[in-house]
Amino acid sequence: MSGTTGQKTGRLGAVQGTALLVGAVLGPGMLVLPHLAAAAAGPASVLAWTALLLLSVPVALTFAALGARYPDGGGVASFAGLAFGRRASAVVGWWFYGAVPVGTLAGALVGGEYVAAAVGAGSRTGTWVVAGGLLLLAFASNAAGLRTSGRLQLGMVLALVTVLAVAVVTAAPHAEAARFTPFAPYGVAGVADAAGVLLFAFVGWEAASHLSAEFADGRGLTRATVTTLAVVSVLYLGVAFTTVGVLGRDAAETPVPLAALLETGVGAAARPVVGGVAVLLTFGAINTYVAGAARLGAALARDGALPAWFAEGGGPGRTPYRSLGLLAVATGAVTVLALVWTVDLDTLMRATSACLAAVTAAGTAAAVRVLPRGRLRATAATATVLAVVALACCGPYLLVPVALALAALVLTRAAARRPVPRVPAA
Repeated sequence: MSGTTGQKTGRLGAVQGTALLVGAVLGPGMLVLPHLAAAAAGPASVLAWTALLLLSVPVALTFAALGARYPDGGGVASFAGLAFGRRASAVVGWWFYGAVPVGTLAGALVGGEYVAAAVGAGSRTGTWVVAGGLLLLAFASNAAGLRTSGRLQLGMVLALVTVLAVAVVTAAPHAEAARFTPFAPYGVAGVADAAGVLLFAFVGWEAASHLSAEFADGRGLTRATVTTLAVVSVLYLGVAFTTVGVLGRDAAETPVPLAALLETGVGAAARPVVGGVAVLLTFGAINTYVAGAARLGAALARDGALPAWFAEGGGPGRTPYRSLGLLAVATGAVTVLALVWTVDLDTLMRATSACLAAVTAAGTAAAVRVLPRGRLRATAATATVLAVVALACCGPYLLVPVALALAALVLTRAAARRPVPRVPAA
């Protein structure tokens, strides 16, 4: 961990950095979130989109400032440790690690719903079969040591941006003002409820801190962050307003809103194309998250936040099979419980959002402690207040990060009490 402003050794400029940051913020969740938000708030869901975009400005700039001053690949967990100590770092790490089994299942179900709709088999069984196949493929490819290349990841990000842009441009002429009435059928509570699930689309700004050491200088990181804010704002607001204006009440009913928009703007032939794109996007995201989380698990075990046995294989160029296996078991357990208890996609996304929103709040709070007084600290303080307000929108789902935090603290304390093994003299 870098404790002071370091010399940049990376090669990323503003253009490449923007592409990576856009990819970190955007994700396959955008294929279904317009529907979930409309179901929660009706046309007033556009207010939730707008509010979270305004929240993103100080949050994104805060993480860019952290990355510029403390270039380190450890991201938010490192900053939490720098500001609040080892236990805080463990808690933030657990929020990431614990969110992955739930979030990857949610992502797989997004792909499953689009495939089921594309082939005309919109049943729950078909959706879950596709989702299960995507999860098995992701874990198998990671166990085999396969990785999604940077170019392929960039290609999938461009595919998502293209799908969103084409959907908005082609469907927007069919929008009608009458579809925005009644505007707020569920009142302010509905808007807050929509914000709780939409947080899934707004986490990812902390990726600026993870990528900080890759930038040639802090100005490149800041420019990339500002450009990403502009791109994401245009796409998100375009999708939000077009979904309501074109689909109206149907936006709350269709689980595949982007396919419905493209069918309106382009024609029925677009539906199978979107299904194929959805599979690629969801697999790429799941594969990347599984790979990153497996290494995070090994690091947590190394630092005493997980049993030490899971630390094996966590070095550069190695596959942490034990952590990967733990992740697979956890994902399998979540999948079985979701099937048995008929947990829907909305619930899975909200639980994931609660964990990742807690990570965001921890990161901005750490920035208040470590950034210098003045404009940067004021921005971090504003971001922290707004992040806590957004976190409150998660409601009862806050129990998920609370439970993970308690587990992290118990294991960390147990590891601290464990005697350090004696090394025999040479």
